[in-house]
Amino acid sequence: MSIAYIGLGSNLDNPRHQLVLAMAALRALPKSHVLSDSGLYQSRAMTLPGDDEPQPDYLNAVVKLETGLAPLELLDALQAIESSQGRVRDKRWGARSLDLDILMYDGLQYRDERLTLPHPGMAQRDFVLYPLQNIDNEIMIPGQGDLSQLIKNISNHNLQYLGAIDE
Repeated sequence: MSIAYIGLGSNLDNPRHQLVLAMAALRALPKSHVLSDSGLYQSRAMTLPGDDEPQPDYLNAVVKLETGLAPLELLDALQAIESSQGRVRDKRWGARSLDLDILMYDGLQYRDERLTLPHPGMAQRDFVLYPLQNIDNEIMIPGQGDLSQLIKNISNHNLQYLGAIDE
């Protein structure tokens, strides 16, 4: 069994409900068990430079998952959950009903055309680091450093902790 950390995000179609449904789907994954979650955070949407189209705030969380699925099998399962909840992939960093990202998988450093581990850019994203810290402050992010040190280099001024992931 392997340990994976999954990032969850939504800013469309009742985001809290989307994350509740996603949690249920993660709990139902084959050969997998949700060990813990960060609780729910609200964050401002990331936008590309020059993108003037405002987006609603996101709801985010991180889940620690024990899984027997290989990284690409897990990616396929997560993308199937996204699709079942109405995810449309039409714009990078665009609004979405659900985003599920493999943040880390057993400390693996991996890169191909479909998956990069750890997730690129996660060390600069408050909506990933602070929820991860809620799960375990002693996490090492492969190739990027110790979570507690990375937290010192990033602001959480855009985050608001909302409590448990439930309706």
